[in-house]
Amino acid sequence: MEAELMTLAASGATTVVGLMATEAWTQVRGRLARFLSRGEDTDAVDAELEESRAELTAARADADEATAADIEAEWRTRLRRALRANPEAAEELRTLLDELAPLQPSAPTVSVSNSVSGGTQYAPVVQGQNISHFTLNGSGVTAPEQRPGAE
Repeated sequence: MEAELMTLAASGATTVVGLMATEAWTQVRGRLARFLSRGEDTDAVDAELEESRAELTAARADADEATAADIEAEWRTRLRRALRANPEAAEELRTLLDELAPLQPSAPTVSVSNSVSGGTQYAPVVQGQNISHFTLNGSGVTAPEQRPGAE
C-alpha cells in the first residue's frame, strides 16, 4: 500500500506543478488547498501554493530546472505525508487528479521549417533543436574554388 501511495503522491505532485503554469491554476489552487488543509487553515496552504507557483514561474523563466524539480519534490513529499496521515484521502486525491487531467497542458509541440538557399551546398545541412552524439561523413565532393568576381 505504501508504494501505491508514493506513486499517487508523485502523480499528484506532477499534476500540481504542471497546472501551476496554466490558465486553470486559479480554480485548481483552491481545490488543492482544500484537499491539503484537511479542514485546517486553507488560506495558509493556498498561500504556499501561490508562493510555489511564483517560484516555479521564475525558475522556468531562468531555465532553472533544478529549482523546478525541487518544487515538484516538495509537493510530492507534502502529498505523501497527507496520504500517510489519512490513507482514506487517497481515493479523494485520485478523483481530484482525474477531474484535473483535462486541464493539464499537453506536450509542447515544435514546428520546424527548413529553408536552405543561396547556392549549392557541398555538405549536409543540419538544423535541429537537440542534437547530440552526431557524426557526419562527407561524400568526398569538394567545393569548387571560389575567386572574387567569379560566377
